[in-house]
Amino acid sequence: MNQADYQNYDAVGLAELVAKRAVSPGELLDAATRRMAEVNPKLNAVILNLSAQARDAIEAGLPEGPFRGVPYLLKDLGTQMQGVQTRGGSAIWRDLPPAAADSALVAAYRAAGLVMFGKTNTPEFGLQPVTEPTEFGATRNPWNLERTPGGSSGGSSAAVAAGIVPAAQASDGGGSIRIPASCAGLVGLKPSRGRVSMAPVGEGWGGMSTIHAVSRSVRDSAALLDISCRPQPGDPYFISPPERPYLEEVGRDPGKLRIAFGSGALLTGAPETEVSFAVDQAAKLLASLGHDVEEVELPFAFGAASAAGGVCVATATGVYIDAESERRGRPVEEGEVEPLTWRLYQQGKGYTAGDFARAVALIHRFGRGLGQFMQRYDVLMTSTLGRPPIRIGELSSTSDDTAEYYRVFSAFMPNTQAFNHSGQPAISLPLAWTDDGLPVGVQFAAATGDEAVLFRLAGQLEKAQPWWDRRPGI
Repeated sequence: MNQADYQNYDAVGLAELVAKRAVSPGELLDAATRRMAEVNPKLNAVILNLSAQARDAIEAGLPEGPFRGVPYLLKDLGTQMQGVQTRGGSAIWRDLPPAAADSALVAAYRAAGLVMFGKTNTPEFGLQPVTEPTEFGATRNPWNLERTPGGSSGGSSAAVAAGIVPAAQASDGGGSIRIPASCAGLVGLKPSRGRVSMAPVGEGWGGMSTIHAVSRSVRDSAALLDISCRPQPGDPYFISPPERPYLEEVGRDPGKLRIAFGSGALLTGAPETEVSFAVDQAAKLLASLGHDVEEVELPFAFGAASAAGGVCVATATGVYIDAESERRGRPVEEGEVEPLTWRLYQQGKGYTAGDFARAVALIHRFGRGLGQFMQRYDVLMTSTLGRPPIRIGELSSTSDDTAEYYRVFSAFMPNTQAFNHSGQPAISLPLAWTDDGLPVGVQFAAATGDEAVLFRLAGQLEKAQPWWDRRPGI
C-alpha cells in the first residue's frame, strides 16, 4: 500500500479493506512504519518502536475484531502493555519492570484486532499541556515544527496529524485529549467519568482523568469508544451503557439542539481574537443547521474549583514519587524529576487528608452546579483553548518563574479543565485555522453520559464543514 492510499483512509476504512482482503495487516504495518521512519525524526512523536512485537502478533493471528489489522499507537502514560515498560515521560521510571499484564483498555484493543506498534511521547507524569519532557525531548507540531502539538497526549496528536496512524490512544485529566486535538487539527473526545475503565488502576487524579483517543474522523472516535467502554469488576464509577453503538450515532440526525455558547474563558482572561472568532463562526454554522443557539455569559466561578483540582494533582504526584521510592528502596531525589514535578511533590506533601477531602467535595459541588446549568441546554460550546498552539519552550517545566508559568498555562488552556471536574463528556473539533495555518479547535460539552449527542452533532459538523482534506505539509 502506498503512502497516499494509506493516509487517505481512517481506521474504520482501513479495517474494511482488511476485511475485504484488499490489503493485509502486514502491508498496513509496513505503511505505518515507513511513514514513522519518514516523519518521526522531525516530530519526536513516537518514543518506543514496538514494530517487532507487532509483526509477531500479526504472524500469531489477529482476532476477528472490528479493527483487525489497523496500526495503532499507545500513549506512554497510564495504560499497561504486557512485557513493555510505561515510562510516563520521566527519568525515574527508566528501570521500571515491564508490565506483567495488559490494562483493561489494552486488552480491549487487542481483542478488537488493533496492531499496537509503538508508544508516544508525553510530558513527565502528564503534568503539562505541552509535550516537552527532559527525558525524551520535545514533540513538534506537524503544522509548524516550532509549535507544540499540545499535551499531555502530544505524541499521539502529532503522530495522527502527520499520518503515521489514523487514530491513537490518549488520556485527559485536565484537557489532555482536547488540547492536542485542537493544536493538531484533530477530533478529540474526553468521555464521561466512568465510561472507559482505568482498570487495574481505580481512578486518576481523584476521578478527573479518563482515557480515549485522538483521531482524524468522528466515526473513528465513535468506533474506538464502542470497543473500549467495557465496565470492569470493581470499577469505582458506574455509568449507564449507551443506547446503541456510538458508531451508529455519527450519521444520525441530531435534531434541533439547544446550544449555549460563550466566547470567553472559564478560568482566566479572554481567548485571543482568532480563537474567539472561531467560536462565533461555529455559532453561525450551528444556527444555519437549524439549532437554537444562545450566547451566554459563562456563569461558573471556576477559580476555586481549579485550585481544588490542583490539590488532587499535587497529592497524586506525591503518590507516584513515593511509590517509586518504596519500589527502589531509597528516596527519589530532587534532581531526578523536573522542577515542576518536584514543586508539585513538595506541595502535595504539605496537604493534609482534610485538604484533600475538602478539595474533592468542592470539585463535586462545582460539577453539580454545571450539571444544573446543563438541564437547560443539550450542548455547551466554548473554544477549546485560549490561544493557537504556542511555541516550543514557551511553557517550560524547568522554569523557576512560577507566576509566569501559571499565567501562560491559564491563558493557553482556560476552558478544558471544568469538564474533568464535572465528569461530563466534551469533544474538540477542528473547525477553524488561523491566518498562518494553525488549527483552532472548538469544544462541545454535553450532560454526563450523553456522548451520543456529541457524536451526532460532530458528525453533522464534519459533513457541513469537512476537515479531512486539510493536512500538514510535513
